[in-house]
Amino acid sequence: MSMFDILVIGAGPAGLAAAHAAAAQGAIVGVVDDNPQAGGQIWRGGAQHQQDRRARRLWEDLRAARNVSFMHQARVLYPSGPGALAVQTPSSALTLRYQRLVIATGARELLLPFPGWTLPGVTGAGGLQALAKGGYPVTGKRVVVAGSGPLLLAVAATLVERGARVAAIVEQADNASLARFAAGLLATPSKIAQALRLRRRLRGIPYHSDSHVRLARGAGALREVEVQGGSGSVTIACDYLSCGYGLVPNPELALALGCATSAAHTPHGGGHALAVQADAWQQTSIPGVYCAGEGTGVGGVDKALAEGRVAGLAAAGRMDLAERHFAERAKWQAFAGRLAKAFALDPAIRALADDDTIVCRCEDVSHGELRRHDSWRSAKLHTRCGMGPCQGRVCGGATDILYGWRPESVRVPLSPARVDSIITHNPRRTA
Repeated sequence: MSMFDILVIGAGPAGLAAAHAAAAQGAIVGVVDDNPQAGGQIWRGGAQHQQDRRARRLWEDLRAARNVSFMHQARVLYPSGPGALAVQTPSSALTLRYQRLVIATGARELLLPFPGWTLPGVTGAGGLQALAKGGYPVTGKRVVVAGSGPLLLAVAATLVERGARVAAIVEQADNASLARFAAGLLATPSKIAQALRLRRRLRGIPYHSDSHVRLARGAGALREVEVQGGSGSVTIACDYLSCGYGLVPNPELALALGCATSAAHTPHGGGHALAVQADAWQQTSIPGVYCAGEGTGVGGVDKALAEGRVAGLAAAGRMDLAERHFAERAKWQAFAGRLAKAFALDPAIRALADDDTIVCRCEDVSHGELRRHDSWRSAKLHTRCGMGPCQGRVCGGATDILYGWRPESVRVPLSPARVDSIITHNPRRTA
């Protein structure tokens, strides 16, 4: 059992910024993350190894601070009482107690079903990027990067660096939306510089706007994809399809704690993905519980850093210092709004799945089975949709987009748990 003034869940940019800000005020800070190294998905592979100097600076300062403790490869299972969380590591089960909590659990990819999306070789856009960063061999492989949002360009750049042959980038947003988004970058000059750098690195790669992957084909493994655009369809041979439609927040811990949520700023439009409600100090509806980063709405690394600083300082009681970051935060929250508007989902993508297309991959439940139901609850009771290992984290986003369903509750444990971890945290209940 450990006690912290401030406990931060998530070691991505928002979590590191919150921990850094709080530790600088003398608070005893704990940082819990389920990855082997700090950095989250944006700074995957370790914050200390990033080209982004902000990542290296945060890591160096936090590692040198005697009042900061990191717990890597640790997963929160459930709230185990007031001001306490049950946590599992590879070797033990812990109860972590806190005075104040900062939730910085980030986001996950929105994956939408289409014929052939379960073929080996079809991955999420960020999923293949993470694999490549982790050493998965993509050298010489033909890859189509598809879906929506600026993440596609970052994914393609990573794959090119790792030696892949990116056959095409397929963006579902139309040219008018992309032009408006590009014009809006004048409010954030650093993003213009970033876009120009990516454009140089991706020179010569075909870019298809107002287009989407209609289906993937292959006998036992991916062989080609059919891309539908305004001028017709084209078939592209490939070894991998890296396809994702932006990100949606990870609200599970906040929901388990009882925090209020609302419809998220997400680049899919028309869905009901949940974002955690936070006030000017990043405090949720539960006193002493704060949320920062993608959990309050998807907006990228700069928004995450700004919200993390506000949350960390406010949790440490330094509202005067937190207020100095309000203008920076407002700039990046406005960017998040423009992002959501520019990359709103084309309605045609909602109609790609046919009756035989699997929607819930864990339980092999098809679109034809699911569309007979009128709610998430009914689908779960009759088909086991959302009851597999991912606990609805993949199919939940898809059913939201396809049918307008929203999970009515969150079940604990929030992550797969060993039996001995449950026994350790609840010895009387299991006796």
